[in-house]
Amino acid sequence: MPDQILARSRLHFGPRNWLFLAAAGVSLAIGYWLLDKGSTTAAPILLVLGYCVFIPVGLAL
Repeated sequence: MPDQILARSRLHFGPRNWLFLAAAGVSLAIGYWLLDKGSTTAAPILLVLGYCVFIPVGLAL
């Protein structure tokens, strides 16, 4: 019985999930790189996009 419960609770990610999570990783990496370079407009936009859009959508689909 516990094995059946554990098997049902696992997340199954499809290609769209991985695409959005990869986009989040790229967005965050570029955002932090731009933040290091002194960007005050593009960096926060990319960071918010990565954390607030791409990651939740990647987990929800």
